[in-house]
Amino acid sequence: MLEWLSVILLIAVALILIVAELIFVPGTTLVGLIGVACMVLGIYLSFDYFGSDTGWIVLGISSISGFAIVVYGLRSGAWEKLALKNKNKSHVNEDFPVDVEIGQVGKAMSTLRPVGKAEFGSQVVEVQSLGNYVKTGEQVQVINLKDNKIFVEPYNR
Repeated sequence: MLEWLSVILLIAVALILIVAELIFVPGTTLVGLIGVACMVLGIYLSFDYFGSDTGWIVLGISSISGFAIVVYGLRSGAWEKLALKNKNKSHVNEDFPVDVEIGQVGKAMSTLRPVGKAEFGSQVVEVQSLGNYVKTGEQVQVINLKDNKIFVEPYNR
């Protein structure tokens, strides 16, 4: 009786872990590997404890059960309830109009390594240098505006 209990528990835990892997932890992770190991151990023990005929029956039942659970999960829409449906399509400096022009001079409000913040007039925006290290408080000049990005370089008078 204890042998049956151990085989059934191992296979049940294996099925739960494999389904959890598919639904909650996608990818090959420790949860799925432990589930597969429990399944293999449960099937091995069924062959060892009860012989070849019973082992093949347990293998067939556990395979059909696992397949049925995955098919039911896909058809019932359970996966859709957990799926992320929103997409982030926003970009930096897209929410507000930027009144910055090429050649305009401003002040770095943070260190640019190469991205940071700079103030132009009363507007603080995110800027990017072309690889130049610019310290906080240094003057910067706008050299290019492309795809809502503001490219600056240190201002040399």
